[in-house]
Parts: sequence; C-alpha cells; structure tokens
Amino acid sequence: MAKILIAEDSATSVELLKRALSPLGHTLIVASNGQDAEQTIRNEHPDLVILDIIMPKMNGFQLCRTLRSDPAHENMPIIVITSMDRESDRYWGMKQGASEYLVKPVDPSVLVQKVQNYLR
Repeated sequence: MAKILIAEDSATSVELLKRALSPLGHTLIVASNGQDAEQTIRNEHPDLVILDIIMPKMNGFQLCRTLRSDPAHENMPIIVITSMDRESDRYWGMKQGASEYLVKPVDPSVLVQKVQNYLR
C-alpha cells in the first residue's frame, strides 16, 4: 500500500480527508503546517501529497515550488485541496506544480478517484 501525506492545518478537514481515504487502506500521515510537511516528506517519502494552500509557517504554494525544484520529489503527485477558488488561484497552483487543484468542500468520491488514478 501507498503512503499519503495530508498537509492540512484544519483538524476538521483532516478528519474529512481521513474518512474519505481510510477505506483505501493506504498509510495516512498528517502534517499541520508547511514546514512540518516538508520535513515529513523528506523523512517519510510519501507516494502522494494532499496539500492545503493556506497553512502556517510555509504555505502550500511555497511547498509545492520547493518540492518541484527537488529532483527527489519533482514527479510526486500533489493534489491541492483549498478554499481558494478563483481562476487565478487555480492557475497559480498549477503553475507552482500541483498535479490537481480541487476546491473545498471536495466530493469524497472525486478525491478517492483522483488518488487512485495517481497511485496506479
């Protein structure tokens, strides 16, 4: 099974994501800010990252750029899930290296499908 990092500072959002993804049987790891997420990625080497944009210490755009500039992580799937829903936000997220850009609230079935597509 795969390792999935959930980088999200909202406990409620983390629980909703866990509820949607737990039935898949993957190992779920949580980081509550961008700096912890970066360190966890370097230590745990997850197969996929679910990334919020608005987080303390380092936002998701910064983390996405950092990961894409590192050859060890440049191809890792990053699914952004955020409340930032303007077209310019989506454009900027994809420009920073997001594999997918989803807006909260995310339909759990859509999230599961996206995760399964990247982990095949």
